[in-house]
Amino acid sequence: MAFGTTEDIDDVMNEINMTPLVDVMLVLLIIFIITIPVMKHSVAIDLPRATNQPEQSRPETLRLTVDATGGFYLNEQAVSDTELAAQLTLSAAKQPQPELHIRGDKAVRYERVAQAMATAQVTGLKKIGFITEPKR
Repeated sequence: MAFGTTEDIDDVMNEINMTPLVDVMLVLLIIFIITIPVMKHSVAIDLPRATNQPEQSRPETLRLTVDATGGFYLNEQAVSDTELAAQLTLSAAKQPQPELHIRGDKAVRYERVAQAMATAQVTGLKKIGFITEPKR
């Protein structure tokens, strides 16, 4: 009682059975998933803890005030024209270079403010700004 003929039994399979191949690949995948973390930290060491914050050095600000009579005040101290040039030259050589904020009285002649700006430019100061009051 054969279910098939003898020709069916003797035929060669032309296809690869994929089930054992998939089983082997899954086993290998599981093995690699388990062993990779163990291999990654094979030597146990205790690393030191440290924080690194960059030093933020803010340049100082020079406040140059020109009062109504045309007098110069550098950081609230009265200075003459020659003293102003000397102090601005010293400040321009600092690293980082300070900023110069010019506050001019509205009654002062523009010529005095322009002289202060020219002196700052000649001494080598790069950052010059004007301080004003907002309109109300």
